[in-house]
Formats: sequence, structure tokens, C-alpha cells
Amino acid sequence: MRHTKIGADGVRHLHTLGPHGTNLEAASHEWLRRRGVRGTVELHSSIESALDAVPDDGQHALVACAVYPELHTLVFGNLHRLHMVDSFIMPTHNMVLATNGVDMPAAVASHPAPTGLVPVGTEIQEVLSNSRAAIECAEGRVEGCITTIVAAENHGLRVVRDFGAVPMVFTVHQVLAVGAEDEQRLPVGAAL
Repeated sequence: MRHTKIGADGVRHLHTLGPHGTNLEAASHEWLRRRGVRGTVELHSSIESALDAVPDDGQHALVACAVYPELHTLVFGNLHRLHMVDSFIMPTHNMVLATNGVDMPAAVASHPAPTGLVPVGTEIQEVLSNSRAAIECAEGRVEGCITTIVAAENHGLRVVRDFGAVPMVFTVHQVLAVGAEDEQRLPVGAAL
């Protein structure tokens, strides 16, 4: 019988959105640094696939951001094992419109969250992360992308517009299965 406590203190391993260069990757490393934890950060193709891969032993957590389009669905669909244990504000990497050489792209790759940065009249190809957007652009599947400055530089893209850093709320969700007998041990009024 496991009696792991719900809370951030036992978290050592973070799972979040990749590939390398996402704001969520930076936020995960920052959360570990702020807490003085020597832990790991594992990157996944989506937040949803990350949750599917995370053990529910209480030492693992999912890192998301408040503007992630389906965060509400993810949280409420997994109340039995997903417990928000922390949140913090951190500026994102600078968000940029980048291209593979053209002055103004006809089509851009973008994660759904920052599509508001796409120039009016530009076709949008939705992808799973800001870093994935840079890869799609660098590999020529689209002419441009909304991405992070880090991903743009990593993939040799030309920055057409720099929107700057965005103060962002990041959330930490401990993954821990809590059964009925565990719920009975919680203090009255304690939230799962």
C-alpha cells in the first residue's frame, strides 16, 4: 500500500512539451532550479502524450502553461491522478515570427496557443509545439513559423519580427493515483 503525499516536495521528475527549445522545457528547468531539486526533464510530443507516459508514483509531474489550449480538458479528465501542486510566473523565451528566407510568409506553422501572433491573412498550419513549428519551417514544409527565439536560432531561421518575452503562468501537476482509502486520510477541506 502506497502512502505518497500529494504535494510538490516529492516531485523529482518533470514531463513536458518538446522537442528541445520550448518555453515549457525552460520553465521545467527553472522550477527545479528554484526549488533546489536535482531532477530530470523529459520532453514529449504533446502534453497529452506526456501524461500517458508519466508514472503515477508521486515523484513525477506534468508541467503545462495556463494558455495551453486543452489544459482544462486534461485536468478535469484526470482528477483521479493529476493534482496541481504549484504554479509560477516566468517570462517565455522571446516569441518570434521566423522564416526560411522569405520576407513575409504565405503560410506559417504555429502551436494553437500563439496563433494570435500570426499576421492577418496568413495561412496557419497547426503543430504540437513552438519548437515543432521551427522544424516544419526549417525543413521547408512552410515558409514561416511562430516560435521561440531559441528554436529559430537552433534551426537557422531568419527572424522577421520579435514579439519579445511574454510573462506566463506555468503549472505543475503531480501525477499520483489517489484511491478512496487515501482520500479518507486527507484533512477535511483538503483538495485533491
